[in-house]
Amino acid sequence: MCYLGRSILELTQKRLETDILIVGGGITGLSTAIYIAEKRPDLEIKVLTKAQKEESNTRYAQGGIAAVWDFKEDSYGKHVADTLDAGAGLCNEDVVRFVVEEGPERVREIIEWGTRFDKTEEGAYRLGVEGGHSESRILHFKDLSGWEIQRALNEKAATFGNIEVLEHYFALDLITQHHLGYNVTRVTPAIQCYGIYALDLVNLDVEKLLAKVTVMATGGGGQIYRSTTNPVIATGDGMAMMYRAKGRIANMEFVQFHPTSLYRPDGENPAFLISEAVRGSGGILKSQEGVEFMDQYDERKSLAPRDIVARAIDNEMKKRGAECMFLDCTHLDKQGFMDHFPTIYDKCQSVGIDPMKDMIPVVPACHYFCGGVDVDVHGRTSIERLYAGGECTSSGLHGANRLASNSLLEGLVYGYRIARHLVGEVDKYEIRQGIPDWDAQGTTKPKEMVLITQSLKELKEIMSYYVGIVRSNVRLKRAMDRLWLLYRETEDVYHSSTLSPQLCELRNLITIGYLVTRSASMRHESRGLHFTTDFPEKLPFIENTYL
Repeated sequence: MCYLGRSILELTQKRLETDILIVGGGITGLSTAIYIAEKRPDLEIKVLTKAQKEESNTRYAQGGIAAVWDFKEDSYGKHVADTLDAGAGLCNEDVVRFVVEEGPERVREIIEWGTRFDKTEEGAYRLGVEGGHSESRILHFKDLSGWEIQRALNEKAATFGNIEVLEHYFALDLITQHHLGYNVTRVTPAIQCYGIYALDLVNLDVEKLLAKVTVMATGGGGQIYRSTTNPVIATGDGMAMMYRAKGRIANMEFVQFHPTSLYRPDGENPAFLISEAVRGSGGILKSQEGVEFMDQYDERKSLAPRDIVARAIDNEMKKRGAECMFLDCTHLDKQGFMDHFPTIYDKCQSVGIDPMKDMIPVVPACHYFCGGVDVDVHGRTSIERLYAGGECTSSGLHGANRLASNSLLEGLVYGYRIARHLVGEVDKYEIRQGIPDWDAQGTTKPKEMVLITQSLKELKEIMSYYVGIVRSNVRLKRAMDRLWLLYRETEDVYHSSTLSPQLCELRNLITIGYLVTRSASMRHESRGLHFTTDFPEKLPFIENTYL
């Protein structure tokens, strides 16, 4: 008999100690595991994912990966300048430079590992352009780039005998000195991570997974909003665990809304993404009357950075009392569109839209977190023995707004950097013994699941109405008041109930909602993705917001 791909024998013989524990199986987690396995075949590596190994935020990336490829037309300097411009003065320029300069080599490596990108008839890579980019530098696989990269990484990881992927494990909390009876606060020096507690979703037992070193690559938290392009697993688990463990979190106010998700009156979750690359290929944003409007907001029109385009669409919708704006692709070559965007074309057709005859209705949707766990250039966090990379982090690459298709690039570069640093440090540590088992005494099954589902609905409404694309002091205060009530109610349920993934995700999402709202209330200016009507101007410089 098997349970979600694992036999009874495997369940009873699980080894819950490892050299390296990686939480998250997307591009950052898997590339880190692969790089470590290549450098140190003697180390045991476990990769945890709360769904099946094919499911991650990476899988849903449509556009592609940005890297300087054609040095005749492009340069590192141009890519750096584009990234800094999009980041609205809050990027760490040193980080931007090494990510841009190391990126092409990392991309060549995943190509060697089996990743396919579209080519021209002459055999050269077909490079796309997206909003905010001054040159064509996006390598892509049709409109399924993330899916293709995820496939190749899974297959490459499977070739290493020292990498084990554990599916259907839900990370609950980081294990630190707190679990040994010490009083750990945000000013406690030398907090250490010894592993995690995780909920086995097969049998709903809580296990302790101990490691010499832990890497967090848990992705974003887009499910705090009613409309998001993120998969349902994007519940901010890593960032919430880090905050509870008293680690440093930075710049959570910068939440990127993708300008163009497919508008559906039924509120489809996740919202279907209409890739930035469609505008890069000539798609034009228009009103229902067929009138262009982006020229009123930015000289780059429909190819302006995402923060500008998302606010423009939001403003036009509010001015007109409209539920959506439109993306006009009717002037584009049909065969070229179908070849480059087959998934988008099929999706539109399935809901009665012919992109070659009808304008595509679009609305902004939560897409990407530019803040998160504060990390240095090696992916080290404020907690010893804990690294982090990818969307769950604030690395300094994105600043106040991410440049399109830099996310997959960041994941690869930081995967390599984490691995390179980690292999020189791991031998300093031993697996900590004496960690107590999870204590579930006194808990009972929740009597009404409707309390959890209704609280999640309330959270999404609070964040969407009060902490969305445009904010104000009044809205943020109202959000904080309501989030506090939700937090108290959910904590009462959490401490009295046996655990379920729904309850744990709700708890994490409320924490993420608080972090975004609190950080937004601390930034008294409008910069990048954070726009507030009380402070509409960008000030000369406001430093990072830390929580």
